[in-house]
Amino acid sequence: MPTFALNFSRPGSQVVAQYYTLIRLGFEGYRRVQQACRDTARWLSSGVAALGPFTLVSDGSELPVFSFRIADDVDNYTVFDVSEVLRIKGWLVPAYTMPPNMEDVGVLRVVVRNGFSHDLGHMLLDDLAWAVKRLGAGPASFSADQRSAFHH
Repeated sequence: MPTFALNFSRPGSQVVAQYYTLIRLGFEGYRRVQQACRDTARWLSSGVAALGPFTLVSDGSELPVFSFRIADDVDNYTVFDVSEVLRIKGWLVPAYTMPPNMEDVGVLRVVVRNGFSHDLGHMLLDDLAWAVKRLGAGPASFSADQRSAFHH
C-alpha cells in the first residue's frame, strides 16, 4: 500500500482522512472507534454535569461532541473565564456565544476524538473542578479586555 501525506490545511482534507480511516479499519472497525468516542463523550458530559455549576446543552449521545453552559445561578464568571483558566492547564476548550436571537447564551464545547481515554477525561474533570474553584474564589487575575473567545 502506498504511503502519502495529507495537508490538513487544505479544504476537504479532513474528509479524505476520515475516508482513509474507514477504508483502513473497515466499516465495523470504524464503527467501534466512533462508538468508543461517543461512550467517552457521554461519560465525560455526565461528569461535567455532576460538577454543579454547569448545565448540559448536549450530552454527546449523537456525536462524540458535547457542550455546556454556566448554570443560571452562577453570575461571577462566564464560559469565557472558564476557557481562559483551563488554558493554564493546557486545555483548549473553546467558548462561544450562540447564534442570533440567543447571543446571551455562552457555551463551552468538548470534542472527544479517537484516543481520548477515560484517564484523560479524569484529568479534564479534575482541571475543570480546579478552574471552578479558582473562579469561585474571587475576581479573575486578568482584566475583561484580556479575555477572548476561542480563535481558530
